[in-house]
Amino acid sequence: MSNPYKIDWNEYAALARQAVAEGCVLLKNDDKALPIRKGERVSVFGRIQFDYYKSGTGSGGAVNTRYVTNILDALKENKDISVNEELEQTYRDWLKDHPFEKGMGWAQEPWCQEEMPVTKELAEQAAAKSDIAVVIIGRTAGEDKDNSAAEGSYLLTAAEHQMLKEVCGAFKRVAVLLNVGNIMDMKWVKEYDPAAVLYVWQGGQEGGAGAADVLTGTVTPCGKLSDTIALDISDYPSTEGFGDPTRVIYKEDIYVGYRYFETFAKDCVLYPFGYGLSYTTFTRTVESFDFDGETVTEKVTVKNTGDVQGKEVVTVFVEAPQGKLGKAVRSLAAFAKTETLQPGESETLTLTFPIANLASYDDSGVTGHRFCYVLESGAYNVYTGGCVRDAKLSGSFEVKEDTVTRTCVQACAPVTKFDRMVNHNNTIAFEPAPQREYDMAARSAAALKPAKPYTGDKGIKLGDVFDGKAELEDFVAQLSDEDLICLMRGEGMNSPKVTAGTAGAFGGVTENLVNFGIPTACCADGPSGIRMDCGTIAFSLPNGTLLACTFNEKLNEELFAMQGKEQRKNRIDTLLGPGLNIHRSPLNGRNFEYFSEDPLLTGKLAAAQLRGMRRFGVTGTIKHFACNNQEFKRTEIDSVLSERALREIYLRAFETAVKEGGAYSVMSTYGGLNGIWTASNFDLLTTILRDEWGF
Repeated sequence: MSNPYKIDWNEYAALARQAVAEGCVLLKNDDKALPIRKGERVSVFGRIQFDYYKSGTGSGGAVNTRYVTNILDALKENKDISVNEELEQTYRDWLKDHPFEKGMGWAQEPWCQEEMPVTKELAEQAAAKSDIAVVIIGRTAGEDKDNSAAEGSYLLTAAEHQMLKEVCGAFKRVAVLLNVGNIMDMKWVKEYDPAAVLYVWQGGQEGGAGAADVLTGTVTPCGKLSDTIALDISDYPSTEGFGDPTRVIYKEDIYVGYRYFETFAKDCVLYPFGYGLSYTTFTRTVESFDFDGETVTEKVTVKNTGDVQGKEVVTVFVEAPQGKLGKAVRSLAAFAKTETLQPGESETLTLTFPIANLASYDDSGVTGHRFCYVLESGAYNVYTGGCVRDAKLSGSFEVKEDTVTRTCVQACAPVTKFDRMVNHNNTIAFEPAPQREYDMAARSAAALKPAKPYTGDKGIKLGDVFDGKAELEDFVAQLSDEDLICLMRGEGMNSPKVTAGTAGAFGGVTENLVNFGIPTACCADGPSGIRMDCGTIAFSLPNGTLLACTFNEKLNEELFAMQGKEQRKNRIDTLLGPGLNIHRSPLNGRNFEYFSEDPLLTGKLAAAQLRGMRRFGVTGTIKHFACNNQEFKRTEIDSVLSERALREIYLRAFETAVKEGGAYSVMSTYGGLNGIWTASNFDLLTTILRDEWGF
């Protein structure tokens, strides 16, 4: 039987290439150094021009693909510019004795590759024959392989410093490209002062092509940072304690990313959340601001006032009253992106958000509403703009009295005593985090329904339950203990019962289960494309950080509709992704799989990807539930945090994926959460996920 799911690979590639281009973030562009102009000659420095990192490493990056377009080749395909071939040959000659180092196995790969020494003479020779230099720096990390606050990972190597020094000294126009999965130290920008700096991230097999589109002006950059870039790694409160082999304490509480920096440490920011330059200019005009008591609605007109086409992002942040709970001074409430606007063209965007989304969780009872989400009374100021730093006051509304938006029960609270960060007049203070006050084992036992006695085969098939002809409990009562064990356990990597080379089989993994009408289902890694270890070719997608920087829900949905079709073609029921963990620290090696430091942005884009996949009757498995924010000893460490931080920051994106994306497959982490392993954490998997969210 032929497979009816035909894929237009050119369409797939075009969508991925567009996503790469829209996710590139331009941080600096002095005197319009970019784009490269027609007829100009380019000197490309850095070995990563040949060894492009399509993704990070581990299960989220191990995609066998037909090709990976690197940045050099993509530039050479553009007939309007020329590449310095003498410099290229110099690199090729050097690479013969300095091949790409893959490492010694899983999680043993180096963070970066040895860089060719660039002398002053070489840089000056290239400058004499070129109009602009492009310097490409690359990094990787991944599953079981965190970044390090060291040279060659978060920091530049000595050879990279030398390369930047000589190239920036010889050329008037230098554009530095960062082919990375995650943000890195940026102090060198001030030191060497290149004319342009562009994060191109890890773009999958079309990464080089998308980056070249931005470099040459085919696409005007419109990506925005999904993370805050601080002056130094020590400025992130998560750095202290990162890498502890047994316990990681989230002392910063809800003050993660821009929530911390905008509240307590504005002077420590180099590039704020949402920042990103364009080749053109825009104006944003708030046409209307309406509040109906439950929902805020803004209409914002964006006009292209420059001389080239482009897209622009509008973000809406809220400053809530400090009240008794204390808040961050800014929280993202909504975002939207225009279509491509020609010079002089305008588009009016409608941005809405329910004010219930702004409620804070009271885990201490200070408001009188313990274990509830509370909108504290007072004025709520709304700011609209581009990045968190330039958003201007666009309206406000008042909540006249404390309002409970949702009543919960204490769940997943810590058992380890620690002090958490609080906001005291926009200065840092600490208070003891509320502790768990119940026995989770007793809660779990009380919720356990009595099982129906084993009946043996009564002729009920799973399809009968689906058709409403039988009850699920009666169907399950037919299954023996051995059947139930096999149903729960499934089969691991490379099961012969499903698509070859995939991550596992579940459901009808035995003949007896199949006879009961239970189909055998297939899951495959991962969020950057389908991993099939037998060598089967698949499409390599841009990484999560890049896709977040697009701020484009529609584009994410369309791209993952293609992914869903590819899953269907390969008979894969669920992709083990997207990854929804928050970028708590720039040192988490798996950040490339994840989206952002913000839960709203993360949740909205993950929901869009899930909707795309579901068009073809397949889905994604949202992961890693929850708080997988360190790869080192990830199977052993206990993540310790307050219930408030867990609910407001680390679970919110998962909730959005369930409620707006229709997620129906979830992967837990491999470690502990407040003293209990997540895979057997009743509160996480039942009290919150099922009972509160309706999973």
